[in-house]
Amino acid sequence: MERKKAADYPQELLNLFDRYVHGDIDRRDFLEGAKKFAIGGVTATAIWESLRPNYAWAEQVPKDDSRIKTETPTVPSPQGNGSIKGYLARPAKASGKLPGVLVIHENRGLNPYIEDVARRLAVANFVAFAPDGLTSVGGFPGDSEKGGQLFAQVDKPKMTEDFVAAARWLKSRPDCTGKIGAVGFCFGGGIVNTLAVRMGGDLSAGVPFYGGQPSAADAAKIKAPLLLHYAGLDTRINGGWPAYEEALKANHVTYSAYIYDGANHGFHNDTTPRYDDVAAKLAWQRTLDFFNKYLKA
Repeated sequence: MERKKAADYPQELLNLFDRYVHGDIDRRDFLEGAKKFAIGGVTATAIWESLRPNYAWAEQVPKDDSRIKTETPTVPSPQGNGSIKGYLARPAKASGKLPGVLVIHENRGLNPYIEDVARRLAVANFVAFAPDGLTSVGGFPGDSEKGGQLFAQVDKPKMTEDFVAAARWLKSRPDCTGKIGAVGFCFGGGIVNTLAVRMGGDLSAGVPFYGGQPSAADAAKIKAPLLLHYAGLDTRINGGWPAYEEALKANHVTYSAYIYDGANHGFHNDTTPRYDDVAAKLAWQRTLDFFNKYLKA
């Protein structure tokens, strides 16, 4: 399939797709709304297909890259759904302990894009663990839409406990220095904010990409330095940023925030047309620099 960019679509159509991705409307409603953009022999279904993830595009670090080793451990989560499976990636030739980074997926489960993000972190000399919040319903099913349907079935408070358990498991691993960070995207960005609230000083750095924000009362519990990435066109999430920033300032939390002009929600996900190459690469370099500063120093 030819790779399209956000600029190839009217913004109104991208906003409609964003509502579909986040469960505000179903597929039928999206197709109905997309009809007015279906011109020149292009059907609404073809538009939908072109906006969906193409996971073949995501592989920046091959699965069999000799620089890393990977496995799929299962982590106990007694407060959550009992256990959570995940994808662990670490440098193949590591000597001594390394800092850890928890990688948290969007609202579709542990897909190939998120696994690749974990491998990118392993290449940068971190022990990266990407848990699958869909473990209790059989795991990521290999298809984005089915993943979204399964995601809706999981008990959200229990899923949050699963991610807390995964973070504590990573922190206590014998090959980890005990310093861990968390990076997450969309739903996962919101979970990074939640982990910062829940873990206090046990989290050493948090990087939420376009994540939902906690309440001011919860923000008061945050001790970890935060690096926050927002998409300029993402009014849905950005609406909560001013109040969050106020709470972070009031509680003297160390933070940096960047809003990437002209970028759509999901701009780091290189499997969809919403991917923004310039914004994604800049945000990722800032993320690596941030983790190097707070986890390796």
